[in-house]
Amino acid sequence: MDDVVVKGEQIVKVFSDFWGKPKARALDNLDIEIKRGVTLGLLGPNGAGKSTLIKLLLGHLYPTSGNLTVFGKSPRDVGIKSRIGYLPERTSFYTSLTAPETLRFFADLLGLPNGVARERISQLLEMVGLDGIGKRLVGEFSHGMRKRLGLAQALLNDPDLLLLDEPTAGMDPVGCREIKDLILTLGKRGKTILMTTHLLADVQDVSDSIMILYGGRLQAAGSIKELLSNQDELVIRCSAIPKGKLDKIVASIAKETSGRDVDVANPIRTLEEYFLSVIAEAGENSLDTSGARRGTGVAEFLKG
Repeated sequence: MDDVVVKGEQIVKVFSDFWGKPKARALDNLDIEIKRGVTLGLLGPNGAGKSTLIKLLLGHLYPTSGNLTVFGKSPRDVGIKSRIGYLPERTSFYTSLTAPETLRFFADLLGLPNGVARERISQLLEMVGLDGIGKRLVGEFSHGMRKRLGLAQALLNDPDLLLLDEPTAGMDPVGCREIKDLILTLGKRGKTILMTTHLLADVQDVSDSIMILYGGRLQAAGSIKELLSNQDELVIRCSAIPKGKLDKIVASIAKETSGRDVDVANPIRTLEEYFLSVIAEAGENSLDTSGARRGTGVAEFLKG
């Protein structure tokens, strides 16, 4: 079993103009290592080099210099392609096909046996909430619905390495939550996931570690816990306490902290939690929709 899935040393990628003169240095002496079972959030502003790195991992681009391997081999090696799943930032499908037909097309390209293909397509369409609109053409889909279909396509081969470029961009909050739950499930299975997004809260929810790029260079890297933990403050959560007792506790804590202010407040659930509860109730009331529905949870074959 591969312990290190992705390894890059001193990767440089320079884009040149028509005359061969350097135009943009997308990656500048970048080192990267992703071990098996790790979910890595790749962050940075527009043009930082995130999508370029993903294209290098896919073998769509070649490094100008440096060494990059995936599963111990060159990204150009055809043998490793079947172990990779990829969701691009912008999905593109044949608009005259339905969602089941689209997935069948890709299942044939992957060489999946008929029985396996049928089972996986059924589970994936349920998982991404597109099972109820099987007769609609992809050309009629919204951006978010195409993104859901793209995710299903990326998971058809049950990949060991999953590359997600802006997976929640254009998705509704239900789809965002389902994608995050999926990432967590796949991580528990030992899958390796590289995710880029500008939605930092999503990265914090699902990633084990992060890398931050700027100008093609690595600016920060490490585990979420190491980088975000504030050792100078402490948060205590407990059931509600009568005001009289609470005042005494607060006074005692203030004394121990040399009179510093102690902040006491009731917890507020996130807007995501509230929104999902409203949508779940609508679904339980059997309200019809011609769009995407809430998914049925992670597909069985992806749970392992």
